[in-house]
Amino acid sequence: MTRRPPDWIDPLLSRLGTARVEDFTRLTTPAEGGRESAVLVLLGEQADTGPDVLILQRAATLRNHAGQPAFPGGAADPEDADARATALREANEEVGLDPASVTVLAELPKLWIPVSDFVVTPVLAWWHDPHPVHPREPAEVAHVARLPIRELVDPANRLRVRHPSGWVGPAFSSRGMLVWGFTAGVLAALLEMGGWARPWSPGRLVDLPPTGAAPAPSAGTDEVDETALR
Repeated sequence: MTRRPPDWIDPLLSRLGTARVEDFTRLTTPAEGGRESAVLVLLGEQADTGPDVLILQRAATLRNHAGQPAFPGGAADPEDADARATALREANEEVGLDPASVTVLAELPKLWIPVSDFVVTPVLAWWHDPHPVHPREPAEVAHVARLPIRELVDPANRLRVRHPSGWVGPAFSSRGMLVWGFTAGVLAALLEMGGWARPWSPGRLVDLPPTGAAPAPSAGTDEVDETALR
């Protein structure tokens, strides 16, 4: 069990020391108001696929964010000591993550999602003692996956999506998931900061359906199915 993160994370940690809201979004986080929440950006590593990040897919029957891939996380509870506590509690409730298996590395700037008025603190962590995870509440979480960084940065798996509102933002296609919106915006910024991103063409643009959530596509397809932050 290695609690110290591997060397490949060091460039990202160094860059995060000077990170600002503007590195992740064009939206200014309000000084007051908004519902406090947190998400867990959990980096791990496997022998066969290399570095990865934990992503869940929300159930298609949810009223909000149906079928959308996301980081584990949610709104803060009164008993949560801080954003780290919120992120770890939510990850445990959603996918059974053992908080003792995680080493928290940094908190990113607070980011605002206007459509839900959430003020989200992404919490970066290293999974020093990985273990099997699964949806604990199938009515809320449909699927959990560890998406390899090498697949996320593959130009063939990168695209842009257009929301019916007109918003256009980055997306990633990996292991049957289309990651977009807030989650993709944070991922794109972190991949750049860590020095892992590869050049890719932004010419591939896919329209999101106006309502509901279509099945997420396999890598390389143009048919798709979070409201955007970027």
